[in-house]
Amino acid sequence: MNLAVCADVGSTYTKAAVVDLDGGRLVGAAAAPTTVGTDVLHGLDAAVGAAAAGLAAGDLPWYVCSSAGGGLRLAVIGYEPLVTARARWRVPVVLAGNADARDDLHALLVAAKVPVTAADNVLPRIGVLTPAPARAAIREVFLRHVIGGKKLSRGGRFARLVRAATPDAVLTGVEVLADALGGDLAVVDVGGATTDVYSVLTPDERDSGPSQEVAGTLWRARTVEGDLGMRWSAPGVVRAAAEERLLAAGEEGDLAAAAAARAADPGFLPADDADRA
Repeated sequence: MNLAVCADVGSTYTKAAVVDLDGGRLVGAAAAPTTVGTDVLHGLDAAVGAAAAGLAAGDLPWYVCSSAGGGLRLAVIGYEPLVTARARWRVPVVLAGNADARDDLHALLVAAKVPVTAADNVLPRIGVLTPAPARAAIREVFLRHVIGGKKLSRGGRFARLVRAATPDAVLTGVEVLADALGGDLAVVDVGGATTDVYSVLTPDERDSGPSQEVAGTLWRARTVEGDLGMRWSAPGVVRAAAEERLLAAGEEGDLAAAAAARAADPGFLPADDADRA
């Protein structure tokens, strides 16, 4: 068997699987709480150890993705004053705009000591959307800034193990699955902090000519609701449900208290039927 370890270090739990790459078979799987408070390697090694029980996991290749430590927070800044920030910052910037202005803007940001990475234009032509170069640049910034810079682990082993941000890895997996199934696909991932929606759609033949949309259509995409998770951001779920009038009379108080308890203790496990409900 050609075995490999696949692991996801999430905001709440770390999941690990041992996979037979030749046969596409799941050999073992396990999960452990993500140990952000100490060293994320503690939870990762525990999950992998349980999933690879009886196997020499250290001798296998590891494929690790992560959203621990708050994951990747993005702000998109354009040329319109309404959506553009004017502030002194030291957070990394990915410059993926007009190619003619790229060198000048890059020089200005470097002179201001702003960490900056240049990438190809996301919108090279009207109606043509090309996000891959910017995604690759963001991935590299994520690995350096979040995985390497947030002190999630002592030493450099964790940074060496992590190959991608979890949403990036999941979107790639959804694309592979959609190609294998030969049709459109939507995947909803309800996590501890966020709810992510992935979609792969077949391009409409009617759109083969010049696009009617300025930005074009992104046929393979991921969107995220940053305040709709089941643990860290459980209170956001209750607030959204109340705003949408989805709750029965008298439900909001009890649900808000239950959500607050889960946000305060993401490792909470249900002890009875009421908790599970």
